Amino acid sequence: MRLHVVSDVHGSTAELARAADGADALVCLGDLVLYLDYADPARGVFADLFGAENAAHFIELRTAGRFADAHAWSARMWDDVVAREGKERSVLVEERVRAQYAELFSAMPQPAYLTYGNVDVPRYWADYLRPGHTVLDGERVEIGGLVFGFVGGGLVSPMRTPYELDPETYAAKVAALGEVDVLCAHIPPALPDLTYDVVARRFEHGSVALLEHIRRTQPRLVLFGHVHQPLVARTRIGRTECVNVGHFRGSGTPFAVSW
Repeated sequence: MRLHVVSDVHGSTAELARAADGADALVCLGDLVLYLDYADPARGVFADLFGAENAAHFIELRTAGRFADAHAWSARMWDDVVAREGKERSVLVEERVRAQYAELFSAMPQPAYLTYGNVDVPRYWADYLRPGHTVLDGERVEIGGLVFGFVGGGLVSPMRTPYELDPETYAAKVAALGEVDVLCAHIPPALPDLTYDVVARRFEHGSVALLEHIRRTQPRLVLFGHVHQPLVARTRIGRTECVNVGHFRGSGTPFAVSW
């Protein structure tokens, strides 16, 4: 059995269409939507609404850790675009997110096992899923004789992304998995080496509940994404191998698992 695993697709439609080539199935750990592209400010929902120059300024504020300033500045930008377009903010964003999902799910290989990332909007997914797509969040599934558990979403952060959960809600989803052979999540366990992004120069949010569950149940393998340029891409927690599967938008290359 061979699986290809991707995370942080962020609008890479053509690459996603080829992601399962040579594999029995695809596993996608979320963040399909491209809202703001730190590498190319001209791409994504934000740039489409406000332009590349304004997107670059927003990125500059966020990279400097000035999240309150970024939020206040973008609020003024939103007032302007809402007046110009004659539509509510939620409608303008939904139109663009849905357009991305339509393309991405059309390209998504089958079969595929998916969970949500923190920038995803779960309530839209049902409108675009195809028969070979299985979405799991706080749930288990058997693949090739192994039990896989999936936990989607992220934790509440200054980024204010769409699918952020409080620690208690996230922990309940982790606990619901029980013992599994392979644990798949969007965010990493809360270890500094796994959560620090060396390019953004900041710690992303990792899950303490995930870390404790790994220590207690010792799955064979833990797969995750979220941190685009991690200080350490893989490490062990006891006998468990923990692997950041990579920033798929940046690499275009899936992580392969076989047994």
